[in-house]
Amino acid sequence: MTATGVTVTDQDGVRHVVLDRPDKKNALTGAMYGVLADAVHSAERDDVGALLLTARGDTFTAGNDLRDFLDAPPQNDSAPVIRFLLALATTDVPLVAAVRGAAVGVGTTLLLHCDLVYAAPSARFMVPFVDLGLVPEAASSVLLPRRIGRARAGAALFLGEAIDAQRAYDEGIVTKLVEDGALDATAEAAARAIAAKPRQAVRQTKRLVSHDREAIVATIARESAAFRERLASDEARAAMTAFFTRGR
Repeated sequence: MTATGVTVTDQDGVRHVVLDRPDKKNALTGAMYGVLADAVHSAERDDVGALLLTARGDTFTAGNDLRDFLDAPPQNDSAPVIRFLLALATTDVPLVAAVRGAAVGVGTTLLLHCDLVYAAPSARFMVPFVDLGLVPEAASSVLLPRRIGRARAGAALFLGEAIDAQRAYDEGIVTKLVEDGALDATAEAAARAIAAKPRQAVRQTKRLVSHDREAIVATIARESAAFRERLASDEARAAMTAFFTRGR
């Protein structure tokens, strides 16, 4: 599955999901979202004990591939990106992530659904939706203020302020800071440890922790409708055009 920019392999009860498009800073396309959605959605059926999300290269992900999004915008809840977000919010399989470098947009918001997040000192978390004429997604309009407080979430969402690794740890976005060279091994060890534990006890614990799933799913639906409307707006297209112009 590397042709899509995502590699998925299972080993010893752990599903390894690797963002594998380093030449594009692991920017996520519709095809990549499709693989990610299937990987998360099928994990419980395939008796996966834990899912480990990592990335190749020095950037976790630059977020959505904006050109791909503009060329093929999500039209409804069957769009790959929506299927992925709903899979994150409803899976009973624990999610573990390892983050180095920038985690932009969905690269940050998906982490709010993870059970363990390990980060290198180079990690930077950004949610610049408003700068692009868009709105938050992945239930981050609720989950981010819940995690770090409304005032600090406001600085991230409205001002586009980045959250560095230390602050992300201090505010509870990150489980543990790990030096770059030990990051992947540390996250994998945690995923393996979870996968080795009694499977149904782990899944029931995940369900108990995720007690407000219905509310989170409703938030994703509400955000997605607003996001689609924003994506088609002249304001968003002008902001993205300016973004592409700056990138030349």
